[in-house]
Amino acid sequence: MTVAIEKPEKTQAAEPAAPVEEPRKVSRSMVVGAILAVWLLLFALLRGKQTLALGAADLTDLHRWFNDVNDSIGANRNSNPLFLYFFNEIRLVIDSLVTFVQELISQPSADRPLPRIGWLGVVGVTGYVSWAVGNWRVALLAVAGFTFLGLQGLWQESMDTLALTLSAVFVALLFAIPLGVWAGLSDRFNRIMTPFLDFMQTMPTFVYLAPLTLFFLIGPASATIATLIYAAPPAIRITAHAIRSVPKTTVEAADSLGATRRQSLMKVLLPMSQRTVVMGVNQTIMAALAMVTIAALIDAPGLGKTVVQALQSLDVGTAFNAGLAIVVMAIVLDRVTTAASGREEAARHSKNRFLTWRRPLLAVGAAAMAVLVYLSHTYVWAAEFPGEGDTGSAMSSGADNVTTWAQDNLSGLTNAVRDALTNGLLNPFQTLLTDSSWWLVGAALIALGTVLGGRRSGITTAVCVALLVGTGLWSDSMTTLASTVVATVLVMLLGVVFGVWMGRSALVDRLLRPTLDAAQVMPPFVYLVPFLALFGATRFTAIVAAVVYAAPVAMKIIADGVRNVPATTVEAATSAGCNTWQIITKVQLPMARSALTLATNQGLIYVLSMVVVGGLVGAGALGYDVVAGFSQGQLYGKGLAAGLAIVLLGVMFDRITQAAARRAGV
Repeated sequence: MTVAIEKPEKTQAAEPAAPVEEPRKVSRSMVVGAILAVWLLLFALLRGKQTLALGAADLTDLHRWFNDVNDSIGANRNSNPLFLYFFNEIRLVIDSLVTFVQELISQPSADRPLPRIGWLGVVGVTGYVSWAVGNWRVALLAVAGFTFLGLQGLWQESMDTLALTLSAVFVALLFAIPLGVWAGLSDRFNRIMTPFLDFMQTMPTFVYLAPLTLFFLIGPASATIATLIYAAPPAIRITAHAIRSVPKTTVEAADSLGATRRQSLMKVLLPMSQRTVVMGVNQTIMAALAMVTIAALIDAPGLGKTVVQALQSLDVGTAFNAGLAIVVMAIVLDRVTTAASGREEAARHSKNRFLTWRRPLLAVGAAAMAVLVYLSHTYVWAAEFPGEGDTGSAMSSGADNVTTWAQDNLSGLTNAVRDALTNGLLNPFQTLLTDSSWWLVGAALIALGTVLGGRRSGITTAVCVALLVGTGLWSDSMTTLASTVVATVLVMLLGVVFGVWMGRSALVDRLLRPTLDAAQVMPPFVYLVPFLALFGATRFTAIVAAVVYAAPVAMKIIADGVRNVPATTVEAATSAGCNTWQIITKVQLPMARSALTLATNQGLIYVLSMVVVGGLVGAGALGYDVVAGFSQGQLYGKGLAAGLAIVLLGVMFDRITQAAARRAGV
C-alpha cells in the first residue's frame, strides 16, 4: 500500500512586525521656545495695548489707602492701645539701647560734650578684643583699620554706624541663637521656621524699611529693628545647622552616661558647635552692617547717610571716601569674627609654648586697655580724634580728579559699552515686557514658571502676577524685571567663565577666591560709587553694579559644582579623545547643572536687591518709587506698594529657580 505524502503548501514567509514608534519626548527647552515664540507673535499684534502704565506722580486707590492708613496711624499713635502699649514700648526700648551705645562711643552724652569713651579708648578696646578672640595679626588690622577711619575725618560717622550695628546684632542674637538651637533640636520647629527664613532672606533690603516706618517712625529705632530682622536669619540657620551636625554617637554617649537634656545641650551640643555658631555671628554682623548703611534712607545716622547724600548730589569724592570707610569697617569686623571662629581649634592643635603665657599677657593687655579708656574719658586729646581728616579730604579730591579724568578720557569707551548693552539688550527686552499687554506677560510668566519649576511654581507665579497687578505698579515692575533679568544673564556669563576656570584650576581658585570673599563682605552701597563715576546716573550704572555685586556668589557656586564632578568621569572623557572644550561643554557643565541652577537662583536674588538700590542713581522703576516714598509724603503709599512689588518679584524668582534646581538634582 502506497501512502501518499502530501506536499505541504508553500506558505508565505512571515513578515517582520513593523516597529512601534514611540512618541517623541518634547524637551523643556522646546516648550520654552514655543512659549517665547507665541509671546513675540502676540506682542507684534497687541503692542502698546493694556499695558497698565502709571505716571510718576499718579496714585491708585491702593496707594491712597496706604496714605490714609499712614495718616490715621500718625494721628492715633499716642492714643491707640496697640501702639501705646506695644509698638511705642518696643521703639522706646530700642531707642534707649541705641542711645546708650551712641553716648558710649559716638555722640555727646547728657552731661558731657563728648562720648564717654573717646577714640583712643575705642581703638584700645578694639585691639584688645581682637587679640583676645583672635590673634595679634587681627588685632593689628583692627587697630590700623579704626585709626584709618579717624584719618578719613569720619570718626563720628563710623562710630554711629558701629553703634547701630552692635545694637542690632545684640538684639538679633538674643532671639536668633535660642531659635537656632530650638530648630536644631526639633524637626517640627525647623520645618515651621524654614519658610519664614526663606521669605526673610529673599526680600531685598529696601523692603524692610517702609512698613517698619509705619509702626516705629523714621529714625534709629526703625533702622535698628529693620537691621536685626534682616540680620537674624543667618544666625538662626547656621546655629540650627551646627546643632544638627554634632555626631549622633556623641549625643548618644552622653545620654548613656545619664546626662539630662539640658546637660547634653550645655556640655556637648553647644561646645561642639561653637565654631559654626560663631560663623553664624559673623554672617549676622555682615548682614547688619549692610542693612545699617541702607537704613540711612530712614534717617539712620552714620556712614550710610553720608553715602546717600553724596550719591543723591552725584558727589563721587565724598561717596568714595565714606564707601571706603564702610569697606574698612566690614573687613575689620569680618576678620575679627572669622578669627574668633578658628582660634580655639588653632590653639588646640598648636604646640607653641607661648600659649602658656597667654592668660598673663591678656591680663596685662586688659590693664593697658583700661588705661586707654580712662585717658579717653578724661582728656580731650584722647577723646577727639586729632586732625581735620586731611587724609579723607585728599582721597575725596583724588576720587574727584579720577572721575573727571575718566569722564574726559574714557567717556567714548564707557558710552560705547553702555549704549551697546542698553540698545542691544536692555531696551528691546524692556520694551517686550512694558509694551506687551499685562495679561500676555502674565500668561507667559505663569507658563514659564510651570515648565521650569513645575505646577506649584506655576501657581505661585500666578498669585504673584495677580498681586503685582493689584499693586498698581505693573509697568514699573516690568522695568525692574527687565533690568534684573539682563543683569542676571551677564552674571551667569561671568559665573560660567570664571567658575569653570576656578573649578578646573586649583591655582586660579586660590588666587580668585579671597577677592571674591572680600567682595561679598562689602555692603551694596559701595558698588554704586565707582560705576557712578564711570557711567553717570543711569539705569545702566545700577545694572553694572548689580552684576559686580552678584557675580562672586555665582562664580563660587559654579566652581564648586565643576570641582565636584568625579575625576574618573573626566579621565574617561579624556581617554576617549575629548578635548578641553568638549570636556567642559559635554561633561563638566552638564554634570554641574544643579550648581548652575542654584547659581542662577542666588544671582537673581542678589541682582534684584542691587537693582532696587540703584534707584538712588537713576535706575528708576520700583527703586525710585521706594526712595520717593521716603522723601515725599504724598508718595508714601506708592513707595509701600513698590516694596510689596519687590517682594513679589523676589518670591516669584526664588520659587521658580529653587524648583528648577530641585528638578536638576539639588
